Amino acid sequence: MQNVIAAGLGIGDDYPPRIMGVLNVSEGSPYDPSVYDDPGEAAQYVDSELIAEGADIVDVGLESANKRFEVLSAEEELERLDTAVEAIESVSGDAVFSIETRYSEVADEALSRGFDVVNDVCGFADPEMPAVCREHDAAVVKMASPPDLKRPGAVEKPDDIYEALKRGGLTDKTIVDPAFGGWSEDKTLEDDRETFRRLREFRGLGQPILVSINRKNFLRKLAGRSTEEALSVSLAATSMAVERGAHVIRTHDVAETADAAKIGAAFARDRVRFDEDGLAVEELDVTNARETARHLERIGAAPVEATGETASTEAANEVTGGTTDEAVEEATARVFEFSGLSDGERETLAATAVDARVLLEPGDSGVLLAGSPAALARLRSYVRERSGRSGEAHERLTRALSVVNEPKR
Repeated sequence: MQNVIAAGLGIGDDYPPRIMGVLNVSEGSPYDPSVYDDPGEAAQYVDSELIAEGADIVDVGLESANKRFEVLSAEEELERLDTAVEAIESVSGDAVFSIETRYSEVADEALSRGFDVVNDVCGFADPEMPAVCREHDAAVVKMASPPDLKRPGAVEKPDDIYEALKRGGLTDKTIVDPAFGGWSEDKTLEDDRETFRRLREFRGLGQPILVSINRKNFLRKLAGRSTEEALSVSLAATSMAVERGAHVIRTHDVAETADAAKIGAAFARDRVRFDEDGLAVEELDVTNARETARHLERIGAAPVEATGETASTEAANEVTGGTTDEAVEEATARVFEFSGLSDGERETLAATAVDARVLLEPGDSGVLLAGSPAALARLRSYVRERSGRSGEAHERLTRALSVVNEPKR
């Protein structure tokens, strides 16, 4: 995982989760408490409500993302930039400042006048954006979006979001944003929930991850809460997002979100990391074959034809388009406990586990099985073969192993 340094602030696995507070200098913003068009009042808000409550980054928006409003031109954004620059120059606290824009010329001007980070809501739709950020040695948030400067974020499905983030490449200082929320009228609440379920998968891009989930509709609907009542669901999701690998949380509720992020970080997996004399080792945070496939893709591993149409293979095929490296099916361990087995079922599992390369540990009340998706698929096949040879039907055990081989979400 690539760490990113933004104006001295470390972002990535080697650093604590970072909190991005929000300041809008657009009257069209949907969240009134963050909206200021007076530079002095804006600076006071940043000092007292954002930095004082724990914001590491302040993201300044020049226009609303609301689909009801016309998209501003680069010239119109530049007219509002003076207010944003005057505001950040009046801030007394210490924070990294991010400018939200889709235009490279606005980014160039903002970075030249004191901003540290670009939050590109159109995901490098402006092809000059990466070059501008490299020239200023600036970190850049790349939000998943079609290559269209007129409207950001109209990407619905997790696979399409992943491809949108890859499109146009990544700088060494890119932070990826899968773009939760109603950027597109075609995006459903379930689309957002599926993207959240698959958040670890975006670690396959090798860059830090930003999520903007504060009071989002896909969370509110689960709890039946209005926007005003939705702080608790946002905080629950924040802890989960950090535990799943998010590095930056963009929010309007800074103090509470900072606490929730700390909890998520405290209970996240400890992953082995070693870097010495040019040799680097990193334990990847993978929980299923699809996530493994993303990392194989990232390192340029050559895919081969998949062997056996198991359920786990089908899950990997969603990523690779019908072919997958064998490593996808061998690299992800799963552990199951079987109880209520008959003596014959126990004997069959014991007889087939070694050949299938599945770990089997029998106990008084049950049996523990551990293995990769490929190994568990082999076990199911061997159980069927043994049943056929011995004449002893193991239909119940075969059905159970079929469920074991269903893809893990």
